Amino acid sequence: MIQIENLSFGYNQKKLLYKNLTLNLEEGSIYGLLGKNGAGKSTLLKNLVGLLFPTIGNITINGYSPKKRLPAFLQTIYFIPEEVNIPALTIHKYMHLFAPYPAFNKEQFFSYLGQLDVKDQGKLNTLSFGQQKKFIIAFALACNTKILLLDEPTNGLDIPSKIRFRKLISSVFDNERIIFISTHQIRDLDNLIDRVVIVDNGSLLLNASITEIAQKLCFKTISEIDDKSKVLYAEESLKGYSVVMENTNQEDSKIDLEQLFNGVTENPAKAKAIFQ
Repeated sequence: MIQIENLSFGYNQKKLLYKNLTLNLEEGSIYGLLGKNGAGKSTLLKNLVGLLFPTIGNITINGYSPKKRLPAFLQTIYFIPEEVNIPALTIHKYMHLFAPYPAFNKEQFFSYLGQLDVKDQGKLNTLSFGQQKKFIIAFALACNTKILLLDEPTNGLDIPSKIRFRKLISSVFDNERIIFISTHQIRDLDNLIDRVVIVDNGSLLLNASITEIAQKLCFKTISEIDDKSKVLYAEESLKGYSVVMENTNQEDSKIDLEQLFNGVTENPAKAKAIFQ
């Protein structure tokens, strides 16, 4: 379990990026961390892995404090940053040097490389950025850590690679893992995540399961908006208005993560009232 209690953090003490953030992440979920550019998504992940330290507050991950960077903690977590920098090594030399994780599985590693269509072409630093990103994803998954933090993992991937990425993440997930994916490319997380976390202006605006969102909100297109008090978000479309509304009639609808994000960030007070 990841427990964040009253976390405040800022690169400048006069301007905090987070203010009293409290958030619990449980095993058995794939979380999507959504936020605007500059909202601090990468910063939060770096605090979780112990690369940055809270100004105020505490983070506890399975009983460990990340800022201590104890080996017993580090072997349970893997962090993939948005920008990867792979040294001039072959796949086998990289594996020999960076794979002392207790649960690392060589067979899985090469299977994941194949599924992501990563070719062995000599030194890894000669691969394209997208290929390097896929290599690191395959390596991280083969380490079989209980916690996997991914910062903008689909940046640099083409459309077929994004599909392979989603399929692979779904296939390796189990009820003992936490997978926490930060992205501003919201549609890349469709049909992958089962919980949504939205942060903006230093605060947690939403932490809800896909099931809860579907129960409390309805996503649909209507010709006219009769009651604006029920609408969390609306945008004009060719057929009228695409809206996110309170689901007072228990309608079934397909969740649109982009519209959800827009609604929650533009109308946080109403979103909070709906999800209380």
